[in-house]
Amino acid sequence: MITKASRASAAVDAADWTALAAELDTHGCALTPRLLTTEQCRALADLYDDEARFRSTVDMARHRFGSGQYRYFTEELPPVVAELRAALYPRLLTVARDWAARLGRPAPWPDSLEEWLEMCRAAGQTKSSQILLRYEEGDWNALHRDLFGDLVFPLQVVVGLDEQGVDYTGGEFLLVEQRPRAQSRGTSTVLRQGHGLVFTTRDRPVRSARGWSAGPVRHGVSTVRSGLRRSLGIVFHNA
Repeated sequence: MITKASRASAAVDAADWTALAAELDTHGCALTPRLLTTEQCRALADLYDDEARFRSTVDMARHRFGSGQYRYFTEELPPVVAELRAALYPRLLTVARDWAARLGRPAPWPDSLEEWLEMCRAAGQTKSSQILLRYEEGDWNALHRDLFGDLVFPLQVVVGLDEQGVDYTGGEFLLVEQRPRAQSRGTSTVLRQGHGLVFTTRDRPVRSARGWSAGPVRHGVSTVRSGLRRSLGIVFHNA
């Protein structure tokens, strides 16, 4: 019998990762096919009010991160989140290693997610970094990077749990890339329900006259004009 979680894993495997890698090279982000069903999205979004599921809650306005709220899951992740994370890691690992080679950087990431997380724990990064985000009308997220320590995986994924135009308006995902000796470039993406957006965590290789250089990237969310926007953040390094 195929479980709901394994259907999410099968959806990851069915995606065209060659095309997604090419899009990441071009834009620094890539929208996946549907990874979660509407039922799974609603079930995850409904977990937000179950405080026992989370290790901490962050009020963005209080910390001047924008406006809205997000919560970090405990290490005991919902099964579909754990399986989705494990299925995505090897697919993104190929891109991560390729990018590191272009930039002449070490590629410390092992073949398995569990080995990588053990490296994080050994380095003192022991806290869960999986996030459930909640934005209401007027909320937004300032441009930032999700860096929690010395060990960083260069790609992460955000999955839409609500449908833009139905459950909320506004709230586009924003990516801003600092380009060498040029003005910054912005990308705006509508995050569709159940679909994942893969994007760079810190920087990505960009071609220049002198070869490859690192283009710093930050991400955020535009102002939600109406409704309720919730999303799942999948990060591959611990906090």
